[in-house]
Amino acid sequence: MTEKEKMLSGKLYSASDPQLSLERHKARLLFQKINSIGEDKKDERNKLFYDLFSKAGNSLWIEPPFYCDYGYNIVLGDNVFFNFNCCILDVMEVSIGNNVLIGPNVQIYTATHPINAKERATMLEFSKPIKIGNDVWIGGGAIICPGVTIGDGVVIGAGAVVTKDIRDNVFVAGNPAKEIKKIDN
Repeated sequence: MTEKEKMLSGKLYSASDPQLSLERHKARLLFQKINSIGEDKKDERNKLFYDLFSKAGNSLWIEPPFYCDYGYNIVLGDNVFFNFNCCILDVMEVSIGNNVLIGPNVQIYTATHPINAKERATMLEFSKPIKIGNDVWIGGGAIICPGVTIGDGVVIGAGAVVTKDIRDNVFVAGNPAKEIKKIDN
């Protein structure tokens, strides 16, 4: 298997692989260009976002700066909004549904490292996919950890650290995020 094949399958892989390094560099050049485009050229900026992502639906609105690893592992539904300074480490697929609001400084991480120190010292890493449902609002500064699935109709409080799956129609907050109450959607 190539390092990219290992990465996309969730196996340990080397992020320093030349192909993966080149692909990250290509994404960086594109989002640096996106982040430098002024408000008077929003249409041009949006076109570049559509070029960056694997798939993005209608009515995409992203406030720069925005950061990601590859871009091609990001799949977005319709009516998705990212506020300022969001970062997605899309080593594996990040799927975001329709009608999703993402606050400023939100971090979404599919990349992770072994817990065992000897294994971690090899500098290999692995990833777990993230799925965010429809009609979700993620408050500013929240962190979504590898492997998490967030159900439909969920609200995540500002600064929450989401380490486990979240069922539909609930409000969660805290570190680690815990269910606070059911939402009547």
